[in-house]
Amino acid sequence: MRKRFEQQLSLGIIPISEVKIREKSRHQLAPLLKALQYIFVTPELNSKVFTILEEHIMKNKKRTGRNGMSLWELFVLSLVRLNLNIDYDFLLDHANEHRTLRGIMGVGRSDFKEGKEYHEQTLRDNVGLLTEEILRELNEVIVEASHGVIKKNEGVEVLELYTKVDSYVVETNVHFPTDINLLWDSGRKVLDIIGHLLKSGLQLRGWQKHRYHRRKLRSSYRNCAEIHRKKGANYQDRLKEAAEAYLSRGRTLEVKARQSVIEGAEALSSGLLDVVQFALLQDLQYYLRMLEKNIDLVDRRILKGEKIPHSEKVFSIFEPHTEWISKGKMHKSVELGHNTAIATDQYHLILDFEIMFQTSDAAVGMDMGKRIIKKFGIDYRLMSMSFDRGFYSSLTKEVLSKDIDQVIMPKRGRKTLAEAEEEQEEDYQHLRRAHSAVESNINQLEHNGLDRCPDKGAKAFRRYIALGIVSYNLHRLGRLLIQAEQADKEKARKAA
Repeated sequence: MRKRFEQQLSLGIIPISEVKIREKSRHQLAPLLKALQYIFVTPELNSKVFTILEEHIMKNKKRTGRNGMSLWELFVLSLVRLNLNIDYDFLLDHANEHRTLRGIMGVGRSDFKEGKEYHEQTLRDNVGLLTEEILRELNEVIVEASHGVIKKNEGVEVLELYTKVDSYVVETNVHFPTDINLLWDSGRKVLDIIGHLLKSGLQLRGWQKHRYHRRKLRSSYRNCAEIHRKKGANYQDRLKEAAEAYLSRGRTLEVKARQSVIEGAEALSSGLLDVVQFALLQDLQYYLRMLEKNIDLVDRRILKGEKIPHSEKVFSIFEPHTEWISKGKMHKSVELGHNTAIATDQYHLILDFEIMFQTSDAAVGMDMGKRIIKKFGIDYRLMSMSFDRGFYSSLTKEVLSKDIDQVIMPKRGRKTLAEAEEEQEEDYQHLRRAHSAVESNINQLEHNGLDRCPDKGAKAFRRYIALGIVSYNLHRLGRLLIQAEQADKEKARKAA
């Protein structure tokens, strides 16, 4: 059973509303904690956030049973991880030792007692409960709250939004792929799983020397990789000879592993496998398929001299969803991950985002523009939306121009007379130059963890990026709140 938060405070617990945050701190955690405190003590925001969390996390769950981590603790710790760009060990240390953070979570004490202690597996299990869908809804609430603070500070009822859309690559946690090292990755994982199955007590024939097979496969891999790296005289002949020996080892391993899969399937049908062994057998089947695929690719590329079509390539056996992205830039000419598009306003808030799995910039520009119009078209005035050249589409520009005052979408290549005249207008030039401000938002996202995703799997990749966006926007909200309070104090000082 999960609660929103612990409503009945015990003696010694500091109320969240009374936690003191060092507003003059230059550390990036302070604005986040300020924003979280603001959400908790503002009834309307508090209700919206907890309603979203309950509708998704508590759906179809019983309201009885042992108490789990509260929704508020789960929410706070998830965002702190991305805000500080830390791993679970660092997050565990902060959750147990950071006084102000514990105060915002509602477990801080003023009587110097130990208090609640967290464990690493608890953090891993609970942080993973926030999905991309939940975080998108939470992001809308946070952006709305931030705009509310801005309206109050500026004394206006309707905000004019100048939005910017751009994309950058969030990398997956993989090494640079070659056919040779992907074959080694596949082979070693097959052998590792065979070793785990043997330790678990499953009887598999022909693996008395599985460590020997690993050493020999690694030796063949290193020999082939060194020839490929150093080149030298008779490079192609030596590489083909080394590749033949490497493939021979790989095919021997493939035959033996396939036989073990058959034996495992027979044990499963006889009811002799436990849960762990069944999971290991599933992994063995996957890595065996990767081994077969990479044997085929090495054979075709090195021995037969074929050019492998891009659609047939796999860039990681651990993160098979990884894309090879080349944007033609000098720095990082090739990046391994996925494009992520963000839409920001002039207040540096991220209004919308899109994780682009095998999707072009032009297609994403239309979808994001429509979503922003739907979300903000009624309560705001959409003054402009700017894109870079990669997003250009005449259809997108035509559709968005119906609801947005000015769409800045430079065209690649030759322009018509009307397009050339439009791009020379003063307002167009001003908004196009202002578009570069989105790069600073991207830079901050990268410093807050959205440069490389350490989590495994496509679903976790999406969740990680969504968490980073929400954490970023909360950080911006916290800065707005701190600036507003400092301005009020300055006015009071001058009035006195």
